[in-house]
Amino acid sequence: MGSPRPAPRALPLIRLRGQVRNDRRHWAAAVCAVAAVTAVAVWLSLPAGPTRSGDRPSAAAGPARHARLVARAGLRLHLGMTELATILSTSPRYAAPGVRVAGQVPATWWGVQSVLPVAAIRPGWLRVRLAQRPNGSLAWIPASDATLTSTPYQIVIDLATMHLTLYDGTREVFTAPAGIGTVTDPTPAGQYFVAFTEPPPDPNPGYGPFILVTSAHSPKISDWDGSGDAVIGIHGPLGEDQEIGTTGARISHGCIRLHLAALLRLRGIPPGTPIDIVS
Repeated sequence: MGSPRPAPRALPLIRLRGQVRNDRRHWAAAVCAVAAVTAVAVWLSLPAGPTRSGDRPSAAAGPARHARLVARAGLRLHLGMTELATILSTSPRYAAPGVRVAGQVPATWWGVQSVLPVAAIRPGWLRVRLAQRPNGSLAWIPASDATLTSTPYQIVIDLATMHLTLYDGTREVFTAPAGIGTVTDPTPAGQYFVAFTEPPPDPNPGYGPFILVTSAHSPKISDWDGSGDAVIGIHGPLGEDQEIGTTGARISHGCIRLHLAALLRLRGIPPGTPIDIVS
């Protein structure tokens, strides 16, 4: 992300640099869409993220907790490698292999190349998760329209315990309390992914050095400040460390707020990394 990317209109819920409101309780769930080379350089210079040693619980802790989440949420969660499709050019959208429907799978979203988790593979075809509304959207695309990579990481956000957990394969890397959406502006449960990472839209240190933009959209807010959408983000506490504490709290408009130390552990998580939000 760098400068040949043109500056788009403001992303939902967080405005472009210099246009953002300072009331921290009105920052909900998204990121700006302008990438600055200098900001990225600062971000890359931060301490190491999820692969640090010294934070390893027992080998059984991650899978056991994950199994409980699966049983409670009824979601088909998984631990291990996830295939990722980097979209090479805007692709026609298919309801099933060879069954064309209206719409397209864009090669970019907010000016950033689309890297989408692969939900299924058939000869010559990929079923991918989409970043656009409605939440949980999927589509089939020709395999020739994408290149495949993979990620071992998975983020699980438990709305009941108000904690975020990062997995590397079957290993639980860390778990941390989180600020989640309120009852009136909830964080939506479902299967999502990291769409891309952006620097914060304002020098407010409460955001931390970066924001993870997710494919989740607010179920209650459809148009934030005329932006046309309301995208959920993962970022710093915005001054509410005390409220988040060690147990988590319902304090946001849908976004996920972490203590800065926890947010830094997510540095380097690649686009396309699955995010499962369970209730």
